[in-house]
Amino acid sequence: MTNDSWTLSAVASLVEELDKKLLVMLRDGSKILGTLRSFDQFANIVLQDAVERIIVGSSYSDIPLGLYIVRGENVVLMGEVDETKETEGLTMVDNDEIKRAREAEKAAEKLKGEMLSRMDFLDSLE
Repeated sequence: MTNDSWTLSAVASLVEELDKKLLVMLRDGSKILGTLRSFDQFANIVLQDAVERIIVGSSYSDIPLGLYIVRGENVVLMGEVDETKETEGLTMVDNDEIKRAREAEKAAEKLKGEMLSRMDFLDSLE
């Protein structure tokens, strides 16, 4: 099977996902949920009633995006959502609260990285 025929069969399998609610993970780490309405041979997809789901710890919020087009090259993972388990174990919070939590999480990760880089000198002492 050539690479072109694999790509064609992979994109053609999206036909089975039409009109279903999908979770799409993007290269930048974003998680987009929406109903698949259309796609093309490059796996560019159109999602209806799309939201960006932000999860921090056990809290989440959905930021409305409306009709959303995703370039196929940005898709890392895509799958159907089981709506009965979709938010199991998570607590919904408002958009402002989740944005503050995400910023705090990013700041903590940055601080952690800076601290680890400052401790690199310990390796040279051995």
